[in-house]
Amino acid sequence: MGFLYEITSLNGWAIWLFVVFALMAFNEFGRATKWGGITLFLIAPIVLTVFVWPKTAAMGNEYGTGTWFVWVKCYSALAGCLGFMAIRFIPGLDKKKVALAFPAFILAINIFEACIRDFQCYSFSLWNGGTVDNLWLMSGPWNIMNGIAGLLNIVTICGWLGIYVSKDKTKDMIWPDMIWPWIIAYDFWNFAYTYNCLADHSFYSGAALLISCTIPAFFIKKGAWLQHRAQTLALWAMFVMTVPMFADRIAPVHTTHNPKAFFIVSFIALASNLALAVYQFNRIRNLKLNPLKDEIFKGTKAYDQIVAENNR
Repeated sequence: MGFLYEITSLNGWAIWLFVVFALMAFNEFGRATKWGGITLFLIAPIVLTVFVWPKTAAMGNEYGTGTWFVWVKCYSALAGCLGFMAIRFIPGLDKKKVALAFPAFILAINIFEACIRDFQCYSFSLWNGGTVDNLWLMSGPWNIMNGIAGLLNIVTICGWLGIYVSKDKTKDMIWPDMIWPWIIAYDFWNFAYTYNCLADHSFYSGAALLISCTIPAFFIKKGAWLQHRAQTLALWAMFVMTVPMFADRIAPVHTTHNPKAFFIVSFIALASNLALAVYQFNRIRNLKLNPLKDEIFKGTKAYDQIVAENNR
């Protein structure tokens, strides 16, 4: 702390940890049963859309949550959650190629939305910082760097035809080809996106939110990262739209507004995604794989471990 963010108190860290573990807990509730997921990702959003969000997330509100991007991000994340539940719980749907393409499609759309926002933030020409839609931003080359990193992240999405549903009680959507190098590259890119475009909200919307889905993917249910990501993202977006003053008034933690921090964060994101793309391209070339059909990381230790823990 001190380089990326202003130093926060012990209470600030306690709130951050509470956010992480609350998201993880609700994610587990949402994946434990079909009705848990329906309650969180269908019934609750309908109620909030009708009775709450028109007031708390009204366009142009003072907390920056009343923008097209926040609304689109929330509903696209919810669409992902419901689509993944359909794959998990509708018999035979996980055998259809069109259905298996949906996770990759919704993931790519979500990343692309953020890339557009990064490029848009550059177009604001706020070289010394400024406020747009009641959010502080600083335009710079980091927006272009991270936008490119996001596009590389989309290009490296692979192996969706290998998605299947686990045979245990939770019936998780398992994507074996989404191994840890891709997840880490995504995390670097997405954190840089939140740092660039959400700035003073990124302590929670970036760091806490990413940790809340990465921990389950590595230690609770391997192979189900996208399911964890969609559910925690939807939960956070719903919370932000319901309690918009959280990051500004209740528990604010501001970035240092340091151009060097913006540059370094986006440089790491670009470098990691470029390295991933090179590694993936080499496997495709050396093994003569078709990136639109084949599972590129099949045979790697990480891939085999996911399959071993989730009987296909």
